Amino acid sequence: MSLRDPRAFLWDVQEAAGAIQRFLAGMSAEDYAASEMAQAAVERKFEIIGEALGQLARADAALAARIPDLAQIVAFRNQLIHGYARVHVRTVWNVAQDSLPGLARLTAELLKELD
Repeated sequence: MSLRDPRAFLWDVQEAAGAIQRFLAGMSAEDYAASEMAQAAVERKFEIIGEALGQLARADAALAARIPDLAQIVAFRNQLIHGYARVHVRTVWNVAQDSLPGLARLTAELLKELD
């Protein structure tokens, strides 16, 4: 059982998502593919997002249920950690570009609602 307030997990997601957006600001997909450091940083923050949402699901299932694709986000985290040899740079880039902004907006809305 987690002793953390469920909002803390949403805050962790917000912080990690913001970091990814800052890391990638001004980068093209090709720049990202060429930067081992950017890849490592972005993947680490995605791992934090997946872990925070997994913890949220255990701490407050009703709140976690409001996050679409939560299971896929946690699975992406698991792939990054356990299946790292099969991670495609382009996949991580696409998730950061296409899915992350919506998740960041949603978690911001949930945090605002819960305050």
